[in-house]
Amino acid sequence: MKAYLGIDVGSVSTNLVLMDQEQRILQTVYIRTQGQPILSIKKCLAMVMRENPGIEVKGAGTTGSARQLAAVITGADSVKNEITAHAVAASAMVPGVQTVIEIGGQDSKLIILRDGIVTDFAMNTVCAAGTGSFLDQQAARLGIPIEEFGELALKSTLPVRIAGRCAVFAESDMIHKQQTGYAIEDIVAGLCEALVRNFLNNLGKGKQLLAPVVFQGGVAANPGMRDAFARALNTKIIVPEYYHVMGAFGAAILAKEEVARKNGTSFRGFGTANLDISAKSQECTGCPNRCEIVSIVNGSRILARWGDRCGKWSGLSSPGSIVKEKDLMHA
Repeated sequence: MKAYLGIDVGSVSTNLVLMDQEQRILQTVYIRTQGQPILSIKKCLAMVMRENPGIEVKGAGTTGSARQLAAVITGADSVKNEITAHAVAASAMVPGVQTVIEIGGQDSKLIILRDGIVTDFAMNTVCAAGTGSFLDQQAARLGIPIEEFGELALKSTLPVRIAGRCAVFAESDMIHKQQTGYAIEDIVAGLCEALVRNFLNNLGKGKQLLAPVVFQGGVAANPGMRDAFARALNTKIIVPEYYHVMGAFGAAILAKEEVARKNGTSFRGFGTANLDISAKSQECTGCPNRCEIVSIVNGSRILARWGDRCGKWSGLSSPGSIVKEKDLMHA
């Protein structure tokens, strides 16, 4: 079988989608990055290789905050930002989508589409109050498993209003509400509404959020958040079946398009999972900038370098140093 790979490497999770030529999803992988993106990429590749012996990958794409790193390791054909990947995936899953809400562990995104084209977007990368980690932290403080957080919020009859513009203030306000004697389900529902207000005030201000509205990212699994968005926007919130790996799905679609244009793939094969790839860093003392240089290496071979402003170090990465499929068989 011929297929395409999409890899989304973020701060919290690493996701992989294996897609056939008709854009049907064959397999999804969702694991925690745990601060080790190289290891998580290799784990994902090994899992796909184990479950799909003999599959032929026609193209690979990467996205996420570590997309460049993932591209170097895998030999990706397409390297795109998260906005593009999530918009493409949402359009494929929900034709005609006009608003995409994506909330992950580290950041949140709002994407506005009109006639299938991204016309505007906004990202929150400054404060944890608008991200999934905010709910994780508060759930831990309340002693509630995050998997039960959303269902508990749905039991609320009167959500408590909690200041949600700042993670620190929100936690202080939540503690005060606990000490005042509010029911736990009302506090949980209040936290969901606080995150929604934060999202709409910071990212949605001045933007026209039209239906269909698609909600994706790990936080979309939380029914309390889905319900809070539906009330705030007064419209139905659509959560795709593969909401948790939409970035990877979009990367796979983009890889398919790129391979069709260049008529071939540079994907290095699943043998990459067995290579001894690591990252090394150093400080350049050649000028007052003192750039921090990161080298991605396989044994003694340099796969890529970046971090310099002048190109002195990144220019040392030559095409001949890149590992090819034939080398993987002997790794």
